[in-house]
Amino acid sequence: MDNKGQASSEFILLFGGIVVVVILAIYLYNNYMSDLSGEISSREVSEFNNELKALGKLFK
Repeated sequence: MDNKGQASSEFILLFGGIVVVVILAIYLYNNYMSDLSGEISSREVSEFNNELKALGKLFK
């Protein structure tokens, strides 16, 4: 019986399963970030920057 071969193949299967889970997590995270970026419009960002500039002038 060759126990070393069995341990090696189990390790390869375990490593392959981990790689599949990581790739799936990256894919879902990428979709989440793409959806999130669409919710913030450039108008909202520019209004926020203008408000920060106005507050900055008060502290000068």
